[in-house]
Amino acid sequence: MSGCKNNSGKEISTNEADRLHQSLLTIDSHTDTPLRFSRRSTDLSKRSDPRRRGGKLDFPRMQEGGLDGVFFAVFVGQGPRTPEAHEKVKGEALMLFDSIHAVVNHSAELAAIALSAGDLVSINRQGKKAVYIGIENGYPVGNDLSLLSRFYDLGARYITLCHSRNNDICDSSTDKDGPEHGGLSDFGREVVREMNRLGIMIDVSHISDEAFFEVIEISRSPVIASHSNARAVRDHPRNMSDEMLLKLAENGGVIQLCLVSEYVTEIPAFPERDSAMEALWAKYDRWNEMDDSAKLALEQEYYSINSKYPPELATVSQFCDHVDHIVDLIGIDHVGFGSDFDGGAALEDCYDVTGLPNVTHELLRRGYSLRDLKKFWSGNLLRVMKEVEKVAG
Repeated sequence: MSGCKNNSGKEISTNEADRLHQSLLTIDSHTDTPLRFSRRSTDLSKRSDPRRRGGKLDFPRMQEGGLDGVFFAVFVGQGPRTPEAHEKVKGEALMLFDSIHAVVNHSAELAAIALSAGDLVSINRQGKKAVYIGIENGYPVGNDLSLLSRFYDLGARYITLCHSRNNDICDSSTDKDGPEHGGLSDFGREVVREMNRLGIMIDVSHISDEAFFEVIEISRSPVIASHSNARAVRDHPRNMSDEMLLKLAENGGVIQLCLVSEYVTEIPAFPERDSAMEALWAKYDRWNEMDDSAKLALEQEYYSINSKYPPELATVSQFCDHVDHIVDLIGIDHVGFGSDFDGGAALEDCYDVTGLPNVTHELLRRGYSLRDLKKFWSGNLLRVMKEVEKVAG
């Protein structure tokens, strides 16, 4: 971009916009980077190439992209809901917690684990990146409410109640078998109340519309959607309807917009790629049961398909259409950023974390003020975190 304009119409250069972006306090509420941690070669202190199996984020590239804080997801795919399966997935989640702490401790000169809203500033002042932890999918909780406290003690500061399929907490927005609970289960209502008590943010991304409205009715704290977009701009069940967004604003919550192209705009059909991907996921359909060698094989085949059939990607401008819509509907106080890097996120002009200044460039071009940008990049999410901490306290 050759230049941007602020609200006064004064033109500013790209270099000036870059400097402004670097001056902002920024946080990304959702990345799946820990999916890479099972490989011994993972070292986030070293810069890697995102187009050569390097992932979308590491600490040097966070510096380049002006990202001060990040949520790493403890993600487990949905599996059987038996006592044996719950015990196994609990162990997998605990291993992911351990790996996050180990990776961050390995780069102690560059990053530190963050546990409160205030830690973003205090860790940043030390010249380090703040690493928060969220759990994507309440599946590891099983039916054991006491695990919420254990996960909190390990650093979990939000839980996405479900993922792509229904679980014992609630219905998913994308379960191919349809709803099971009609929203939250009885256990799910207990989970919401206990998360309020502990100070764990409730993440409504992935959950069904009915489950969302129940959460809003029950929760004493504001909620987040850690990585979702606006359904009015891109009609997808993973995105939030205007009715949901209005309720989110009433609740005082925030929607953190993601960079998954499929959720940003409708991507034209690509039969060869679609067929190859369908065969890949059919071949590796049991993530929770795969060992490291199988996960590495999956990754290699995935990158091979990407190389042979490069996906069409959305643009930063199309992403910012979601920002515009939400701000027009409910105001600047309820929107933020949650990329979903390493979980499917990539835009044509923001392929990895180093592309984040392009988002600030585009928002400046559209007339967003410095005050607006401060809210978008961290202020709104930190406000919610502080309120969640206050309710728990």
